[in-house]
Amino acid sequence: MKILVIEDDLEAAAYLVKAFNESGIVTDHASDGDLGYYLATENKYDVMVIDRMLPKRDGLSIVQELREKSIDTPVLILSALGQVDDRVTGLRAGGDDYLPKPYSFSELLARVEVLGRRKGMRDNDTVYQVGDLELDRLAHEVRRAGKKINLQPREFRLLEYLMKHAGQVVTRTMLLENVWDYHFDPQTNVIDVHISRLRSKIEKGFDKALLRTVRGAGYILKADG
Repeated sequence: MKILVIEDDLEAAAYLVKAFNESGIVTDHASDGDLGYYLATENKYDVMVIDRMLPKRDGLSIVQELREKSIDTPVLILSALGQVDDRVTGLRAGGDDYLPKPYSFSELLARVEVLGRRKGMRDNDTVYQVGDLELDRLAHEVRRAGKKINLQPREFRLLEYLMKHAGQVVTRTMLLENVWDYHFDPQTNVIDVHISRLRSKIEKGFDKALLRTVRGAGYILKADG
């Protein structure tokens, strides 16, 4: 795997580059937004780790411009701004994951590895897979460990969105806007009800839980603990 780290804190960047290299990940580093944008557009990376606050060009504008150029390399945004609204802003800008500072390197590494595995899981994919859970968009079928699971249309759409964003926290706002097409919070428990039903269908009778609630943030679908 080859990644790009755009981080202006040179001490933190040196630590990340060393730690990633020791984990077998080839790492390029840029210390400001302009250099980072140049490297991101001139080279191919499996994942990019971009600090939100950067000199010359901020991290969110880099992500937005990359997406405008149809560069869909997975991006993990690092930021000292860790409130739900801040994370939503980062994800809406085109980020695939958002990790508030301070963070542990083990968590950062795990998230980068997840994004690396998910590279290419985009809108043109017909099959999404998380662990032994598989969703076939064309056949409109869901199976876990080979066993067919029957879902209602809204449950299928909900699972499809969660699987597309596997490994990252999906907020209630994201679900309301992308699964229910609401651009406001109707103040109902519709999400909780559907999450509960979906969790029961994809987990009952199986050993491992896949769908977890992240208190105060949203939900996350992932195969590992």
